[in-house]
Amino acid sequence: MSEASKSLNFIEHIVEEDLTNGFSKEKLRFRFPPEPNGYLHIGHASSICLNFGLGLRYDAPVNLRFDDTNPAKEEQEFVDAIKKDVQWLGYRWNTERYASDYFQQLYDWAVLLIEKGKAYIESQSSEEMAFQKGTPIVPGTDSPFRNRSIEENLELFEAMKNGEYEEGTLVLRAKINMGSPNMLMRDPIMYRVLHRAHHRTNTDWCIYPMYDWTHGESDYIEQVSHSLCTLEFAMHRELYDWFLDQVYDEKSIRPKQREFARRNLSHTVVSKRKLLRLVQEGVVNGWDDPRMPTISGLRRRGYTPESIRNFADTIGIAKRDNLIDVSLLEFHAREHLNKVAPRVMGVLDPLKVVITNYPEGGEEWLEAENNPEDESAGSRKLPFSREIYIERGDFKEEANRKFFRLKLGGEVRLKNAYIIKAESCSKDGEGNITEIQCTYDLKSKSGSGTEESLRKVKGTLHWVCVKHALEAEIRIYDRLFLDESPDTHKDKDFMEFINPNALKVIKGYLEPSLKNAQIEDRVQFQRLGYFCVDPDSTPGKLVFNKTVGLRDTWTKIQQNN
Repeated sequence: MSEASKSLNFIEHIVEEDLTNGFSKEKLRFRFPPEPNGYLHIGHASSICLNFGLGLRYDAPVNLRFDDTNPAKEEQEFVDAIKKDVQWLGYRWNTERYASDYFQQLYDWAVLLIEKGKAYIESQSSEEMAFQKGTPIVPGTDSPFRNRSIEENLELFEAMKNGEYEEGTLVLRAKINMGSPNMLMRDPIMYRVLHRAHHRTNTDWCIYPMYDWTHGESDYIEQVSHSLCTLEFAMHRELYDWFLDQVYDEKSIRPKQREFARRNLSHTVVSKRKLLRLVQEGVVNGWDDPRMPTISGLRRRGYTPESIRNFADTIGIAKRDNLIDVSLLEFHAREHLNKVAPRVMGVLDPLKVVITNYPEGGEEWLEAENNPEDESAGSRKLPFSREIYIERGDFKEEANRKFFRLKLGGEVRLKNAYIIKAESCSKDGEGNITEIQCTYDLKSKSGSGTEESLRKVKGTLHWVCVKHALEAEIRIYDRLFLDESPDTHKDKDFMEFINPNALKVIKGYLEPSLKNAQIEDRVQFQRLGYFCVDPDSTPGKLVFNKTVGLRDTWTKIQQNN
């Protein structure tokens, strides 16, 4: 389906309506405004795809603006990670901006509001302000400091700026309406004292603007035409517009805030506060842990940027919050990896097979197709010899007719190799099978072109040559939470639903073509799933993360329970 023929989402309808009503297409400008207080997560991906997608659709600039107004929680590490994630998803911003770029202008406008009698210095404690603010059904009452003189307010505000007051002693409040049904309009705080070094401005400032004051004014400075936020900011729109009213010049573009619903993902959390807790309490090994729903975590696990963009496109933009099953994200990962990931062989629970009629010391290199979905992927050589590994679960001494893998007296084809027949097996003192003795059919070699090579058997197994096998650490990941919505239980902490088996580390054996695999290389271990080379890999140690299985087994398990 062409871009032009795709149905528009409601945000695009808003833009189209504005253009129809005379707004100049050349004045369209969008922005993605993350707070650098954590890593981006899958929820941010929808916002990234929406804003940058609009930029591409309308050939309009998109700014990357960091709303860095809280030095107590923000770090350069988060700025760098956000930039890296946006670029990895395939987007490029027009300019890189920071709310801190506008601190002087925001301060000057705050002074202007004081001079107009629309802002005042508050000396009450936070507890006193909260009580005086009222409730959603009880109007607030005026602060005893609401009618301070303009001169006194200007003097106190400058003293705050100069570092003469301690944190928590004074704040600047907008003078709006303490009886408003929208509690956000009841004289909101604009500035507070923070004696913290900022990651960009260092100690130049002792006061920092609040998000609501900064957000709309920064959009206005940048002449953003459409400021797109998630639904929790819907109640903030009235305040966004009131603040703009105080500085708006009719010769300039007035930003328009519109809201869309967050897309929550099942079996996870996307609150940065809760993700930070997972990191700080050691439940995961950092923000980029493959169990995390962060974009960095998904990348490390092996997801492709294409799969995340396709996921965002599929779930779309809506007006109501919704819980999306994580299996849909996994579907898009699986679908794209199927097209681009080379097929290789690895054995994760090895059982040795000795082919007794194969020459001792003999060895040959067989041709193997890299990806049947991609003809340009070519082929590779696989070593084959007398001893190989197969998966332990692929052999039974005795099995019914529906078991199409290897059993005593039965035959299977080894992928890209020969048909083998299980003749006997060896066991240890506890009855565990330690080795299978097989024979092979010399004339059944895959791709030999003889009539015998066309002989069919129902089972085909993956395998690895023992002599050339590469030992690797394999990390098998599962859902981080056992509950579908772990953070919606009012009487329980979301941490109670942590899946204790979300990570399993095992030793596997891989074909030698992976010896020079690079970090983030993605492959399909045939019959096992899709895997990715982890950054922990070194020249002497391969580490693979399991991205996703070949099919959605989790949903089937849930349906059967």
